[in-house]
Amino acid sequence: MIYSRARPLLFAIVGAILFGASAPLAKVLLGEAHPVLLAGLLYLGCGAGLLAFSLARSAFGVKVGVQLTCKDTPWLAGAVLAGGVAAPIMLLLGLQSTPAATASLLLNFECAATTLIAAFMFQEYVGERAWAAIGLITASSVVLSFDGAQFGASLGAVSIIVACVLWGLDNNLTRSISSKDPVSIGIVKGTVSGAFSLALALLLGAPLPGPFIIMAAMLVGSLCYGLSIALFILSMRHIGAARASALMGTAPFAGVIVSFLIFRGAPDTSFYISAPLMVLGALLLFGEEHAHTHIHVHGTITHEHIHRHDDQHRHH
Repeated sequence: MIYSRARPLLFAIVGAILFGASAPLAKVLLGEAHPVLLAGLLYLGCGAGLLAFSLARSAFGVKVGVQLTCKDTPWLAGAVLAGGVAAPIMLLLGLQSTPAATASLLLNFECAATTLIAAFMFQEYVGERAWAAIGLITASSVVLSFDGAQFGASLGAVSIIVACVLWGLDNNLTRSISSKDPVSIGIVKGTVSGAFSLALALLLGAPLPGPFIIMAAMLVGSLCYGLSIALFILSMRHIGAARASALMGTAPFAGVIVSFLIFRGAPDTSFYISAPLMVLGALLLFGEEHAHTHIHVHGTITHEHIHRHDDQHRHH
């Protein structure tokens, strides 16, 4: 009985660890594959993993959500281009020159970007607590982006921040189809984005890596993106979207830990300065007691949030 109650929490925690591990693992693979080509392989792996999960779900008679229709195409296409194609490419380009731990911490900026876009582009109300969180996360991101050696912004860090902004746009576009089955959305985003990025890489003349690297990249996409989504959905079914989302929101910090385990390099001073600001900002965001139903796929990643309308605003 105790295990039964703890299992949904375990699903969410394992899902967060898998998702957090995606950035440092992708950095390892970047040494063997072109960034655009790697993005395609990661996304195709995600699509394949979610497809396997969907087939297993159907085989066991698990009820699925509302399926996508032609009316959803414009919103889905925009989300695929922003969050499924452009964002991961920017992330992988940024990872080439940014420490994995710093990149993992910077990914928290996605939450702030999502809220800013919701407020300014979609005219959604944002409370004082959310604005305070955005300020802290933005300040932390500025510190992480500073390149002391050249007295300017690090292009790698800026690329990751741009990726977060694109994922924030993805989040807001996807909200229009948030009532639809998140697994189906993830399958479409993963396969379409992956195929597009792979074709683009080949057109750019990127060489195909060896079979081992291809399989490794697709495995990372399947586990760190596809399986993490599946675990999140299973967890949400038992403990609710709010709790599951809060646990999944720890993924960037899990990524920092995984980065230290893989690369074993001591972070620079900016990391220690920015980390407390980022943690405090994230806690303010996670502590919000409201949400709207929202599904987000990092081209490879899907989040679903339940939104209560007991107040007049939304926060991710």
